[in-house]
Amino acid sequence: MRWSRFYLLLSLLFSFPLLTYAQVPKGEAKNINGYRGIWFSLGQFSEFGDKYSGGLGTYTAKHRPLAIYDALTHTSYFVYGGTTHRKAKHLLCMIGSFDHTTGKCSKPRVVYDKMGVDDPHDNPSLAMDDAGYIWVFVSGRGRKRPGFKFRSHKARSIDQFIEVSEEEMTYPQPWWLKGKGFFHFFTKYTGVRELYFETSKDGLTWAEDQKLAGIVGLGEEKSGHYQVSYHFEEKVATFFSRHPNGNVDKRTNLYYVESTDMGQTWQTIDQKPLDLPIQEVGSSALVQDYAALGKNVYLKDMQFDELGNPICLYLTSGGHQPGPANAPREWQVCFWRAGQWHTRVITTSDHNYDMGSLWVEDDRWRVIAPTQTGPQPFGGGGEVVEWWSEDAGETWALSQTITAGSTHNHNYIRRVHGGVPPFLYFWADGNPDSFSRSKLYFGDQEGQVWQLPYRMRRPWAKPRRVK
Repeated sequence: MRWSRFYLLLSLLFSFPLLTYAQVPKGEAKNINGYRGIWFSLGQFSEFGDKYSGGLGTYTAKHRPLAIYDALTHTSYFVYGGTTHRKAKHLLCMIGSFDHTTGKCSKPRVVYDKMGVDDPHDNPSLAMDDAGYIWVFVSGRGRKRPGFKFRSHKARSIDQFIEVSEEEMTYPQPWWLKGKGFFHFFTKYTGVRELYFETSKDGLTWAEDQKLAGIVGLGEEKSGHYQVSYHFEEKVATFFSRHPNGNVDKRTNLYYVESTDMGQTWQTIDQKPLDLPIQEVGSSALVQDYAALGKNVYLKDMQFDELGNPICLYLTSGGHQPGPANAPREWQVCFWRAGQWHTRVITTSDHNYDMGSLWVEDDRWRVIAPTQTGPQPFGGGGEVVEWWSEDAGETWALSQTITAGSTHNHNYIRRVHGGVPPFLYFWADGNPDSFSRSKLYFGDQEGQVWQLPYRMRRPWAKPRRVK
């Protein structure tokens, strides 16, 4: 048992004082006087710019959830990749809160200082258990940078956290199932990106990691996957793509699996049993064969309808490089209805790494995403709009513009888990063409937008309405 977990148990049992972050040797934690997102460039340039870059405080789509609404305190908690000031690229794993009663946000707090890392692949994810304790899952990156699990010292408080574990963990997707405990989808770098999961009743003691998928095609030597997951009551599920021979630039296909017994057994959408790990390209979990169409697949979000049927939001394109040559980049939804899978095109945008979120309210579905060309064309992100369907995803129309005339592209619009207005979704902006400051925003169902304060003098402040 690691010393941090032992100390946590003692502090809970005997009310010992908790170590402050200044005493934790792995990095100083403190409040930061404002909401400043991390800027990042992957550095893979071609004719139309970087593969992806810009303000990536709410990156990646494979980190989920990033924000949770707590009805008991009428508060939204959210995590993001931040930095110290406008000229910095140093990554801080941050948490903030928005009090819906007062309309004010707290000063953001550092949960973990990545100490020299500038890569938002190490951004955090968020969860809350039945007792109201807040959990922050800090992503690692491969086997050189470990991941971490933190738990708040007090319920519904972001003042202090303690480290529960250090482990190999990338793209954390922790879901708390009421009365059951944690179900955590994540990725391990075993030379490539392979999918795993783990479970825990209390977050302190975890079952052994189990491999979910590692598909190797005929004549291939490597596998690789990305996923977006969610849960519906006691069902956990995930959509995932595959990387032919481990090549992320050729990510393709769409698969779906689900479990209703905390991962003890797995099945397809039509209840065909599956043995783990999934290893065959033509597995019965296959939803759409995009490799046959020569299409790349970029996963964005997952939801369920009111009957518990899964829905995936994703984008397809002709290749990994930015620019018009790989158009059209089609935003699509894939959903299960009347015993079969259906796909529908919503719209198009100009970059593979444009990212938005999906809401499902009976037959009314909506997608909020940066699908309109922004001030930096062919760069990641753009202007944010809402697309609306009133017939459960069959047809789509542009319903409202959320940002316009911006200085920098907006990207990675993230849905708040259980969110209520005005903090329904949040995101960051930034210039994908050159280093810039990155501001954070949130919005409501009417398309109203507020900027989280870039500088704060007091512990609490009202965000500024910008539209």
